[in-house]
Amino acid sequence: MTDRTLAALGFADVPAIRPLTYPGRPVTAPALLAGGELWELTPGPGGPGGWPVPGAPFDPPGEPLDAVLARLGHVPSGQRHPVIAVGSNASPAQLHHKLTALGHPAAVPMVPVRVRGIAVGCSAHIGRYGYVAAAPYADPAAETPLVVSWLDGDQLASVDATEFPNYRRVLLPGASFPMVLPSGEPLGGAYLYVSVRGVLAGPDGAPDRPSGRPRPGGGDQGALLAGLLASSARLRDLLGPDPRAWIRRAAADRTVREAAASVLAAEGWVLRGYDPLSTLA
Repeated sequence: MTDRTLAALGFADVPAIRPLTYPGRPVTAPALLAGGELWELTPGPGGPGGWPVPGAPFDPPGEPLDAVLARLGHVPSGQRHPVIAVGSNASPAQLHHKLTALGHPAAVPMVPVRVRGIAVGCSAHIGRYGYVAAAPYADPAAETPLVVSWLDGDQLASVDATEFPNYRRVLLPGASFPMVLPSGEPLGGAYLYVSVRGVLAGPDGAPDRPSGRPRPGGGDQGALLAGLLASSARLRDLLGPDPRAWIRRAAADRTVREAAASVLAAEGWVLRGYDPLSTLA
């Protein structure tokens, strides 16, 4: 039998434990996170609840997702909430860590989708583990591969607790931001966590001059932190000289994280007005 554990499949890194691995490795194919394992889903007509789970260790093999969830004692997909991940929530290892740390089972369908009108930037704050987390922003020209997880009510409340107060959860309408499942079918809408702190501006070629456009997020965390340190003497004094020092100092002290966020604002790097729902007003 194939070893379906997260570690065996290459999903061992948990950004909450190893912050420089943020945002972690996302799923790239439909899957059911079941405890510490990842079982493939086979897309087909209709919603994910009817998609076969050929990797589930049950007889008969290839039962539909909702039947497998029932076997595991969990609610079906239709009673769950689709939530778009732009950062580490797309990583099954991080999601497993978040849910089990709060005492909830990690049984979650996770499906790559393409979302139009949303791009990934960097939230203008420092997270509790020391990294600079991703944040979505509105970009009409963007079509971005993201991951949707179907969470039950308790799981959603648990993930909310890990995102607040720096993010707020909004309902992103599929009519305004088209979302396409791997089956080619549209998703009518999904929740999305948007930063209440704004997003970071990117450099325009000069290290100390922001461009007025969002800085890309979700990539190599070490490179991101190194770039920010190189662009600000105040950040180097507070968190330098390198990304490892940044993580160590920021994770250890909330006041240091808050001071660093103030430096980001003082450098003129915080952009407002990119909240996806503000574009619908």
